[in-house]
Amino acid sequence: MGRSRPQRHSNPDASALQPGEDIDFSAGDASLGEQGGAREEDVRRDEDDDDDVDDVDTADLADEAFEDGEEDEDDLAAVAPSAPPANAALIEAIDWDDAGHKVSGDLKGAELIAALVRRLPNSPGVYRMFGADGEILYVGKARSLKKRVSSYSRSGGHTQRIARMIAKTQAMEFVTTRTETEALLLEANLIKRLRPRFNVLMRDDKSFPYILISQDHAAPAILKHRGARSRKGRYFGPFASAGAVGRTINALQRAFLLRTCSDSVYDSRTRPCLLYQIKRCSGPCTGEVSEAEYAELVDEATAFLSGRSSDVKTMLSHSMQSASTDLDFERAAVYRDRLAALSHVQGHQGINPEGIEEADVFAIHQEGGLTSIQVFFFRTGQNWGNRAYFPKADPSLEPEAVLTAFLGQFYDDTPAPRLILLPLMVEDEALLAEALSLKADRKVRIEVPVRGAKRDLVDHAASNAKEALGRRLAETSTQARLLDGLKETFGLSRPPRRVEVYDNSHIMGTAAVGAMIVAGPEGFAKNQYRKFNIKGEDITPGDDFGMMKEVIRRRFSRLIKDHAATMPATADTARATDAAPASIAQEAEATPKDAADAIPPGEALDDMADDAAMPAWPDLVLIDGGKGQMSAVRAILDELGIADRITAIGIAKGVDRDAGRERFVMEGREPFSLPPRDPVLYFVQRMRDEAHRFAIGTHRAKRKKELVRNPLDEIAGIGPSRKRALLHHFGTAKAVSRAALSDLTEVDGISAAMARSIYDHFHAGG
Repeated sequence: MGRSRPQRHSNPDASALQPGEDIDFSAGDASLGEQGGAREEDVRRDEDDDDDVDDVDTADLADEAFEDGEEDEDDLAAVAPSAPPANAALIEAIDWDDAGHKVSGDLKGAELIAALVRRLPNSPGVYRMFGADGEILYVGKARSLKKRVSSYSRSGGHTQRIARMIAKTQAMEFVTTRTETEALLLEANLIKRLRPRFNVLMRDDKSFPYILISQDHAAPAILKHRGARSRKGRYFGPFASAGAVGRTINALQRAFLLRTCSDSVYDSRTRPCLLYQIKRCSGPCTGEVSEAEYAELVDEATAFLSGRSSDVKTMLSHSMQSASTDLDFERAAVYRDRLAALSHVQGHQGINPEGIEEADVFAIHQEGGLTSIQVFFFRTGQNWGNRAYFPKADPSLEPEAVLTAFLGQFYDDTPAPRLILLPLMVEDEALLAEALSLKADRKVRIEVPVRGAKRDLVDHAASNAKEALGRRLAETSTQARLLDGLKETFGLSRPPRRVEVYDNSHIMGTAAVGAMIVAGPEGFAKNQYRKFNIKGEDITPGDDFGMMKEVIRRRFSRLIKDHAATMPATADTARATDAAPASIAQEAEATPKDAADAIPPGEALDDMADDAAMPAWPDLVLIDGGKGQMSAVRAILDELGIADRITAIGIAKGVDRDAGRERFVMEGREPFSLPPRDPVLYFVQRMRDEAHRFAIGTHRAKRKKELVRNPLDEIAGIGPSRKRALLHHFGTAKAVSRAALSDLTEVDGISAAMARSIYDHFHAGG
């Protein structure tokens, strides 16, 4: 952003404030200010660490997570930004007089904002609004902080959403920037990471897949890539989905015969693989093609993906004619097949408009209180797919406001193309174009076409947005009926908004994992899925009851610690407004002093209507298992003191384990079954099967990782470079384990001390 590290000011004199500085107003005496300062550092540390979170979250994705974006409960605790601490409420308003002394510190809402406005500068910047418990309510930008923030201090003229946001505001923080462009970029970044409750939010912010042609090997490979661009090579994209990338790579293999194998597989080949036999690889691994010839294939593929497809086709056509003239019909047939493959690639891209080499096309449709935004990606003159988004936005917002907020978040971590086509004028269009140009280091144009081929593209995207929203509304309606069926079937007080389903997976106790999937009004919430690596050393291998106990204990202990304020009062009832029991409050260090303050009477339903985010606590817990599993789960819930607050139901396999004959086990009722054709039964089966799929997929990924684990990874100080050097020198990890100390010291990059460490690791028993 080009701004200096934020600084804390005990007397924020607007005349002394410099661009890039952070203004924080804290209430109370000096001791409270120090605590507020500690909290500010926590926030900064979370923000600084966020890039690391993205890298960790995308670098090690398994194939299944590549599609679903699922997270590990263990990883989540290690890398996710921490929640605001319990004393976040100490960040309150201080009204300073001309001498710099505190006048009052117990303000909130419009009064607080009016007090803060007095010392705000007329410079651009970003402001953040906080609730009573440190919750981020809103992030906004301003050309003039003073003028923008002062608009919130008016007593009337606000929409219901804005009025509610102002009333909840108990603290504000400000960051000044040099330009409004920097403020826009910072605002988009903060909204996407902090996910404030009253902002328009992208719900699906999963990163886009790309095609990578590697450049860190003598024989470059063409690969599918998602995540941080840390590997050296050329990246082409974005593509709308991993499936689109896979289909394109398959077609490009036929056209350019590039390898798709890993470097380790390439280095170990002694004869060509099957892909060479079916003419989808040129076989550089065994010298079937020279390095120079393979480099030409790489250059041709790079040129094609860079938009010079016509030049590549012309060159291949000339080569085919030349081979035919020389009576080298076999070589001519190869060129013919490659030309046919290229034509296939270009002929199956849907709409390929002439004259548009690189553009993103947006359309928006609003209906039934929901918003759908459709995005089409055009690169190198080809349609690389489309994706539908359903952002969280207040129904009262106009399409222009929703699309403006969406674009800022969309391009926060996605490279902008040279041209962006929109269906309507958006707020700050020129400012947005300037910000994207600054970020891309080249000119980015934003256009609203009126007629011609560009308008046809926008209209086509608009029809897709309308159809996608229609499907979403139909799915939501069906899901609502099914959730209402759960309420009637299991005697709940209201349709559940969050259903959690748990399952375990292992083979004779090895690679044991637990899995949790989540369903709600909008279907499966895959960003809420969690996997648990079973860690208990006292668990007997294969003990399903012990594994389920560990999963439930870890899951609900975490909920008690992080979300005690929103804990249900009793099972099957609305959210609690009373304080948690003392035993629970002692475990929950982050619990506010009075849990009743977290959800004031009369506001709970309002809040739920306003915030469509998934609640933290489940309304219904489904366990894949019968009486034994349920006894284990009940024991843990009793141990945590929340057995009367959670509705847990076991799904026991029916006679002969036939689907449709399941029996349900729950507290206070005899085990019962549902009619074979009951829609609720199908719904429960579908949720249980999804839990099976996720658990088994997680188990397979873990087992696969353990099968290929290298013994060298267990040695402290051995990273990728040293491991590569050892394997190149000795050939295998087994040979390294048998090597003499003197042989180890001969390896490049292995010091005498490191050689001793390696030798001792493999000879600890001797």
